[in-house]
Amino acid sequence: MKTKAVRIYGVQDLRLEEFELPEVKDNEILARVVSDSICMSSHKLGMQGSKHKRVRSDLSQHPAIIGHEFCGVIEKVGSVWADKFQVGAKFAIQPALNYPDPHGQGTLWAPGYSYEYIGGDATYIIIPSEVMEMNCLLDYTGDNYYLGSLAEPVSCIVGAFHAQYHTKEGSYHHNMGIVEGGSLALLAGVGPMGLGAIDYAVHNPRKPSRLVVTDIDDSRLNRASRLVTIEEAKKHGVELIYVNTKALADPVAHLKYLNQGKLYDDVFVFAPVKPVLELGDALLGHDGCLNFFAGPTDPNFSGSLNFYNVHYEGHHLVGTSGGNTDDMNESLRMMAQGVLNPIFMVTHIGGLNTAAQTTLDLDKIPGGKKLIYTHKNLELTAIEDFAEKGKTDPFYRRLGEICAAHQGLWNKEAEDYLLQNAPEI
Repeated sequence: MKTKAVRIYGVQDLRLEEFELPEVKDNEILARVVSDSICMSSHKLGMQGSKHKRVRSDLSQHPAIIGHEFCGVIEKVGSVWADKFQVGAKFAIQPALNYPDPHGQGTLWAPGYSYEYIGGDATYIIIPSEVMEMNCLLDYTGDNYYLGSLAEPVSCIVGAFHAQYHTKEGSYHHNMGIVEGGSLALLAGVGPMGLGAIDYAVHNPRKPSRLVVTDIDDSRLNRASRLVTIEEAKKHGVELIYVNTKALADPVAHLKYLNQGKLYDDVFVFAPVKPVLELGDALLGHDGCLNFFAGPTDPNFSGSLNFYNVHYEGHHLVGTSGGNTDDMNESLRMMAQGVLNPIFMVTHIGGLNTAAQTTLDLDKIPGGKKLIYTHKNLELTAIEDFAEKGKTDPFYRRLGEICAAHQGLWNKEAEDYLLQNAPEI
């Protein structure tokens, strides 16, 4: 059958094309993608082309379908998997397969980077056997698709929190996770992933007693404070503080003051910016753990690290690139229970026709997550602009009305309306 998909051929060479999928093998699954959330990692793929670590073949000869934060419906199941997966079931995918190479070492192969016939920015895909072999095709029971697309980015946040570690004097045992009841700073922390981290830090059972979130833009900070309020955090035993560090003469001193004069147990850095990274290093207390969450595009990105404190204060440095399947399942479970609601990460909606250019321009487009409905032909539009666009377009007028009734956020009613009424690609 034919599919329409965005494929990468090289550096900044993304093409929306229609082509024939091969026949599904006995150990494969045919699926229909409904939604894909565009990730900054896909932007980096677009900028690096074949130099990206997850690309495994010559893109000019074997272009890969991009997009790895997707949700859809199973259409056909090969006989090998017929007892485990059902036609009509919704699914999400953990793209970090860690599929072993011939020597038993985990590879970096991943849907959205490494495969010709599977990726999120497509109408139909073929899911290869290794996805199922690694238990990375996950059942999704939600009544919508957008949260299924957000499960992967949320799992990256979950994984980062689990990767933190601390020790006790005289022990070499690593206590995994943030310090429970400790102090946590999220630097540059009100972008889409930072918002998800605030949500998780407040609602996860293992939480800090004090959470300080920084940025240099008042409008972003104000939006964050409306979405995850100080009052909501207090109900869960967390003192939440939002602070703009842009005009601070001594941000380290001020952030210590907010933490009762103390340095921090855990610090996350959400922007690949040298001064932000070095601020995070300066904020670490004894046995503190610095999580460099932001993945830089520049392979030579670096910053200063105080190795005196590594030696004498027991500072730790960690970084994670995505979550694992357990993290993904935790994300899906917490969203299904209503504990996490990462919908505020989404600020723009578009169709497959916009996916290529949006991916390339992602670092220049303000706002949070850009959610693509892959069977639709829609201009990328900010949710906050629906009402204005609706003055001349009844489709956007109705979308604006629906979102206005849901605090300006994307929602199931809006998704259902879009799927029923938006033009097909």
